[in-house]
Amino acid sequence: MAKQPMLKFVQIDRDMPEKRAAEDRRKDFHEIYAEFAAAKAEEQASRCSQCGVPYCQAHCPLSNNIPDWLRLTATGRLEEAYGISQATNTFPEICGRICPQDRLCEGNCVIEQSGHGTVTIGAVEKYITDTAWEEGWVKPISPAEERSESVGIIGAGPGGLAAADMLRRAGIQVTVYDRYDRAGGLLTYGIPGFKLEKDVVMRRNELLAAGGVNFVMNCNVGEDISFAELREKHDAVIIATGVYKSRDLELPNGSAGGIVRALDFLTASNRKSFGDAVDAYDNGTLNAEGKRVVVIGGGDTAMDCLRTSIREGAVSVKCLYRRDKANMPGSQREVQNAEEEGVIFEWLSAPKGFTETGGKVAGVMVQKMRLGAPDASGRQSPEVIEGADYVEEADLVIKALGFEPEDLPKLWDTEGLEVTRWGTVKAEFTTGATALDGVYAVGDIVRGASLVVWAIRDGRDCAQAILDRFAAPAAVAAE
Repeated sequence: MAKQPMLKFVQIDRDMPEKRAAEDRRKDFHEIYAEFAAAKAEEQASRCSQCGVPYCQAHCPLSNNIPDWLRLTATGRLEEAYGISQATNTFPEICGRICPQDRLCEGNCVIEQSGHGTVTIGAVEKYITDTAWEEGWVKPISPAEERSESVGIIGAGPGGLAAADMLRRAGIQVTVYDRYDRAGGLLTYGIPGFKLEKDVVMRRNELLAAGGVNFVMNCNVGEDISFAELREKHDAVIIATGVYKSRDLELPNGSAGGIVRALDFLTASNRKSFGDAVDAYDNGTLNAEGKRVVVIGGGDTAMDCLRTSIREGAVSVKCLYRRDKANMPGSQREVQNAEEEGVIFEWLSAPKGFTETGGKVAGVMVQKMRLGAPDASGRQSPEVIEGADYVEEADLVIKALGFEPEDLPKLWDTEGLEVTRWGTVKAEFTTGATALDGVYAVGDIVRGASLVVWAIRDGRDCAQAILDRFAAPAAVAAE
């Protein structure tokens, strides 16, 4: 009888790749987790229980065939495992690094529910794809046949790039327009290197370019080219701009120097990692070195700012969040990493204003909170505790309060592009089709600020809808 390669979760404990010591990793921007060795990846993959109804797959936005590629990894068939992985996920090496697995696949693992510790799905996914790159299994797109149809994509983030990949594989002519000088969107300029090293993103961009995707960088739609011109130039247009407008706080002394937006802070840091000249970083405006830093917010962007500040040499780094640890939106794994690196979390704390000296921020006026009755979302609403205010001294305050969409119909002088009451583009579920013929929208500009994996899902679904649209006239003619 053949030896059972799976179901070893009873004999083998969960094990993550080795994590660098906090004292070491806070000195640089390298990724904090080591790579699995082949034997360890096979061992951890073999813990999978091969569920008849795999909750990990059901809770993955991409419906990745996780049990299948875990089994292939456990039996040493890595190239096949990569083939299964990339069949449903355009960027598995990126999702393996930055997806909040603790909230998605791993958080719903059946053996986790039974008390044996989840399969380390994200670490195995990262190992599979990194091995595929090293072995040369990842090839540029080579369509079987070139087609005449053309699609313009506005935004080179994960949603736009996922759509570009699928369309090019079908032979469609694809041009991606982006306001930045490098493709990747928040993957490039928003997420720090200790979570996603930039060479991982750049090699994927280079692969897409080698496969025939045309990139037009430093291009602001509405300024350098009009939206109407794009519609005339292409048979279909995908809006994948993301949401970059930062939410703000209307508080006393909120315009004092040293109060900055999270995206500005993270972009400056990431640009320095590329070796770019960044005046606002060099003159100290967007640099935490030697400063008492306070970050306002509790999401993953706040975690990125906190951990970046540590690496830049801040004297102290504190996070203000108005709810408690159990109710924060950010990944609990990220909170743990931040605490290990020296971040101090001030739970149940909200800003009510700022103090300043000579036009520069000197502190955050903090009001302490308690959790009251649940709100419409089911989360307990924070309530102010009277008489418990205090001032948190600060030289740099970073506002990580989330993002809102820009007013695209106004920016692009376009009538008929419908938006929701939140300002996001109104698009059809699954296809991304908008009220304008031949215009689609995907990712955060439709969902609001969300996860990279959802943007990839939207991009892939939209690409398929466009391919179906292009095929429709031929199908009718054939009848």
